[in-house]
Amino acid sequence: MGLLEFATWLQATPVSLAIQSTAWVVPTLQSVHILMIGVVFVAVLMIALRVLGRARADEPFARVWARFAPFLWGGVLVMAITGLLLTLSEPVRELMTLSFRLKMLLLAVVLASAAAFGRTMARAARAPAGAAAGAEFSTGTRVAAAATVLLWLVVIFLGRAIAYDDAIWGSWSPAVVQGTP
Repeated sequence: MGLLEFATWLQATPVSLAIQSTAWVVPTLQSVHILMIGVVFVAVLMIALRVLGRARADEPFARVWARFAPFLWGGVLVMAITGLLLTLSEPVRELMTLSFRLKMLLLAVVLASAAAFGRTMARAARAPAGAAAGAEFSTGTRVAAAATVLLWLVVIFLGRAIAYDDAIWGSWSPAVVQGTP
């Protein structure tokens, strides 16, 4: 079974049909998903700006991490749930776009790097208060922080690009190649 056949089958399942047939579900899921994108991005941005010494540099890193990490991971969890349900609402449209596929691939990279970065930052957050207050982060950590923000921006762009996949990617879009909506 190919991906198009799987997506077509998935779109005809009772869960997908229930989501599709209830007028308020998709707009509500989209609203919550978009809200969580904002929450996650701001959390990532604030942590990265602290690492770069551009915001909250007078605060110990441990305090900044403790304040924003729960929003980061909680937001990611809610985004995963709403994203899965949104994908179930229109699996053919979602799975057959290059933007969706690239977003999922990049999201896996971003989340894996965020987990690794989070472990590093959690260690820094556990450092003694005096050491963490004015801590300078290594060049590699600073680059990782900036790259994380950039990667999240690309994920956000790709999420929005799903609706315009054929216009953005043209003949590269699997939807165009396979003639799906």
